[in-house]
Amino acid sequence: MTTLTTNPDSPSKQLADVAARTGMTPEDMGELLSAFTEVTDRLGQTHETLRGEVVRLQDELSSANAQLRRAQELAALGEMAAGIAHEIRNPLGSIRLYASILEQDLGDRPDEQQIASKIASAVRGLDHIVTDVLDFARELRVRTAMSDAYELFERAHDACLDRIESAGITVNISRDSEVAPFECDPDLLHQALTNLIRNAADAVAENEPGRHREITLGAATVGDTIGLFIEDTGPGMPEDVRKRMFNPFFTTRHAGTGLGLAIVHRIIDAHGGRIEVTNQTTGGARIAVILPLTNQSPLPEGEQSKPKRSHGGDR
Repeated sequence: MTTLTTNPDSPSKQLADVAARTGMTPEDMGELLSAFTEVTDRLGQTHETLRGEVVRLQDELSSANAQLRRAQELAALGEMAAGIAHEIRNPLGSIRLYASILEQDLGDRPDEQQIASKIASAVRGLDHIVTDVLDFARELRVRTAMSDAYELFERAHDACLDRIESAGITVNISRDSEVAPFECDPDLLHQALTNLIRNAADAVAENEPGRHREITLGAATVGDTIGLFIEDTGPGMPEDVRKRMFNPFFTTRHAGTGLGLAIVHRIIDAHGGRIEVTNQTTGGARIAVILPLTNQSPLPEGEQSKPKRSHGGDR
């Protein structure tokens, strides 16, 4: 029969016995155990840090893969849309020409001339749609230059002046003297900001009579990035719309191609930036365009981006 026994010696007695056998003093043994404990604690902290870093990298990889899939899907969609748009544009040119000839020939018959004018107007509308599709499908060539955020805001505001004034909207540009110049393609970013401001103006125009109609434009630099903000006092952004608003051909408007915000997304992607959309607690939506202060991959000298016409955003 085996009898279980316990060591009656105290921990200090055990430590003294080990020290006697190894030739170390109890003080030396205490220092050794203290150092061992400290190393163990550091290893535990390092393990937790590495585990957190692995989780962060996995999240970044997942986000990068999602962006890559989106870029591939948009590229395929763009190729298809460009092919269709080119096929449509050729007959549209002929229709526009014949409608113009009819308008001239029917000068003495105003009723018939009005019909020809309506045909020409419809063709112009279709041509704008085709242009939007081609803009979406076109390869973006980013040519950077040092730019001022507030100059870009003012330029985009002027481009939207007709929409803003017709809806009775007040536009405020909130200036911060500490906002630094940054590298971007000013023509492409002008197109993006114009679409976003037009989109905000359309949302604010839906306000009931008596409700304040206002858009605020602002900027801020944080570290090596700059944020461009467009805030409106409109009805806000429903969650299902926020998830889909940058998808090609998605729109909540009665008219429009649904490509305005998709083009904006492509422009910001081409600059290595991102777009964040939130609803304000006071009502209305807030769109933040986050861009690097310095572009990391400028095109070779001589490459230039072509400014494109903007026909308005589609929320």
